[in-house]
Amino acid sequence: MSSFQAIMMGIIQGLGEFLPISSSGHLVLAPWLFDWEVPGLTFDVALHMGTLAAVLLYFWKDWMELFKAALTGNNKEKRKIFWFLVLASIPAAIVGLFLNDIIENVLRSPLVVGIMLIVFAIILYLADRKKEIRHLDSMTLGDALIIGTAQALALVPGVSRAGITMTAARYFSFSREDAARFSFLLSTPVILGAGVLELSSANFSEINFPFILGVIVSGVVGILSISLLLKFLRTYSFKVFVIYRILLGTLIIVLYTAV
Repeated sequence: MSSFQAIMMGIIQGLGEFLPISSSGHLVLAPWLFDWEVPGLTFDVALHMGTLAAVLLYFWKDWMELFKAALTGNNKEKRKIFWFLVLASIPAAIVGLFLNDIIENVLRSPLVVGIMLIVFAIILYLADRKKEIRHLDSMTLGDALIIGTAQALALVPGVSRAGITMTAARYFSFSREDAARFSFLLSTPVILGAGVLELSSANFSEINFPFILGVIVSGVVGILSISLLLKFLRTYSFKVFVIYRILLGTLIIVLYTAV
């Protein structure tokens, strides 16, 4: 793997993990489109650790406050959100534990990615038409569990973990910014759990300069993605991401069927 390819894969992971466009889908598409050698599992795990570092660095104050509230019980709202995040992480953990190998071997096709990009773009568009009338302090256990269950679908490349959780939150009329914030916080245990699960299969002899470079890029781009998206959603809707997903999905399907 060249340094250029490692940098590009790092950028794809850093953008795709937090924007509603599917990092796993783009990581499948990039080698296919540009005829690159498919990076190994170790590099994939490392890229996810880069974005894990990004979300932890960006939200470290939030996590400290959530942990403190969970331990002391002084702030009921933050304690509630902490346990909602814990419970909402369970469905994806269960699905990932039992179905990850099947998904990795059966559904990592550019055609599947193209279809999922379009289907879940339409679902995001419909959910995003809801009025922004709720904030995280009004979240219920039912809201959290449904958002967490929706997150489990993101194991299929092209769905987008960020996209499906934001879609579910918008369906319940949460503001776009709060939908994104809850999605980002919810990504922390999921990325960490996936990394730990796949760590036993990693081959650390693959680590070299391009490898490290890609991980650093994924972390830096991840922080920028989080910051820019939160600012963007204070003013704009998800429409630009819907359009992007539909255009890319259509292109992939055309190219795949033409080969």
